[in-house]
Amino acid sequence: MAKMRKKGDLPSKICAECELPFNWRKKWERDWDNVKYCSERCRRSAKTKT
Repeated sequence: MAKMRKKGDLPSKICAECELPFNWRKKWERDWDNVKYCSERCRRSAKTKT
């Protein structure tokens, strides 16, 4: 069984759109290197600007 991590030990990134920090989520486990945005709203907002 895998060892549990504390929330403070999880990796984090800065959102490319809103520039706020966001933490790793289980659903991003396999694709963490490609995650750029903290939410679907930021991702959609970035697409409309281009």
